This record gives sequence, C-alpha cells and structure tokens, in this order.
Amino acid sequence: MRRQCDLLGLARSSAYYEPIPESEDNLRLMREIDEVYLENPSYGSRSIAAVLANQGWTVNRKRVQRLMRVMSIAGVTPKRSTSKPSPGHRIFPYLLRNVEITHPNQVWSTDITYVPLRHGFVYLTAVMDWFSRYVLSWKLSNRLEGVFCVEALDAALKHSKPEIFNTDQGSQFTSEAFVNRLLEQSIAVSMDGRGRALDNVFIERLWKSVKYQEIYLRSYETAADVEEGLRIYFERYNHERPHQSLDNLTPAKVYEWGATVRSRRRVDRAA
Repeated sequence: MRRQCDLLGLARSSAYYEPIPESEDNLRLMREIDEVYLENPSYGSRSIAAVLANQGWTVNRKRVQRLMRVMSIAGVTPKRSTSKPSPGHRIFPYLLRNVEITHPNQVWSTDITYVPLRHGFVYLTAVMDWFSRYVLSWKLSNRLEGVFCVEALDAALKHSKPEIFNTDQGSQFTSEAFVNRLLEQSIAVSMDGRGRALDNVFIERLWKSVKYQEIYLRSYETAADVEEGLRIYFERYNHERPHQSLDNLTPAKVYEWGATVRSRRRVDRAA
C-alpha cells in the first residue's frame, strides 16, 4: 500500500479513508424524499421539506438539501440544477424537439437514480430505447462516478447502436470517456435542456415503475440483493409485461419487430 501511494503521489491516510455512512434516520428520510420526488419532480428542497413536515417529520430545508445532493436529485425548474457538467466538459444541444420517434434504435437515452437499501443505498443507471421502451442494459454502483455509466453504455452497444443518444448534463454523461464512446460510433449526442422535465420522460417513467413495482416492495438488504432482484425485474419488464402504450405488446417484441421491419425497408429500397 505504501509503494502504491508513493507511485500515485497520494497520502497514505487517503488510501485508508472510508466515508462515514448515513445514519439510519437519514436513510429513512432519504426514502421518503425519494417517494415525494417521484410523484412531484418539480419540487425542490423547500417544497419537499414542507411535505415531510406535514407528514410528521421534524426536518429543515438545509437537511433536505444535503440529502438531495447525496441522492443526486433536484427539483425540475428553469433555475439551477445539480445535474451539472464538470469544468471543461462539452455540452451538446437537445436534438429531439418536435422529432417523431418512428423505429427502434432511432433514439436511446440514459439516466441515474437513487436506490434505497435497508442499511444504505446504491445508484442505478440504465440505457433505454425510446421507440420500444426496451431496457438495453443497466448497472449498479455505490458511487456517482462515471465508470458504471460507461459500462452500461458499452453493454448496450453490444445490441446495436442508435442514431441519437440523449442524456442530461450531469458530469457522468458529459465526461470525455462517455462522450467519446458515442462519437467514435458516429452517434449524434443530445443533451436535455436545463430544467426541462419532459426531455427524458421515458426513462423517468421507467424509474417510477422500477421503484413502485420492485424496489419499494422488497426493501433490499444489500447491493447483491438488488442486483438479483433487478435482473429478474428487467427480464420480466422486457419480455413478459405488456405495455398499454405499445398496444399491449412487450418492449422486447416491439424492439425486435420494429428492427426487423426497418431492416426489410432498407433492403427493399436497395433493390
């Protein structure tokens, strides 16, 4: 350990540092904040603190603000947002305004959400096809670093590649590693406008489904438990659960069927 720290120019104390976990009371409060936010994504810390106070919590806005930062959520308003790029990161325009989504692999998007555990929490990211609502990949992490987002992107690109990839302006998605993966594949990069709730609406609906139909019902103990539970959930979500918005077909069927039709049309035009 001493040799590794010397090579990296780090103090040895930093190598042994472990962050102090949130208290049980804060974890319960974060779960309540998450539920309020899911129903009201326009609520900022002031409104959420008021809702919690009405529910009997003794909590002030400052505490709610801090926990919302830990959870990486912010009220969707035209004002400041916590989804900020790191200094020097590139920002791309939003490309999907008034664009009709007509086929699979036209638009993919991704996002990150907070997942409560009984004694902690993790973060979940997923990559979704807009046309079919098919979840192409997902990853969990106990940190908000961008590595797990790049891993999810790489896993999704093993299926195919989109014409446009949409994200928010968070540092995980404006990082050089993430953006270069897309540009190397000649994929157009689109980023949500600040404070626009509907720019990534399909994946926001996915988070709501995942939490109410799986995560909140299970109250998972560990990250390994979440991993196994979500593996089963997303398999059912993609291949078994019919969606009313898809004429009661499954996302997997629409993704497969749509891609087949698109392929045949290209062949017909070539002929």
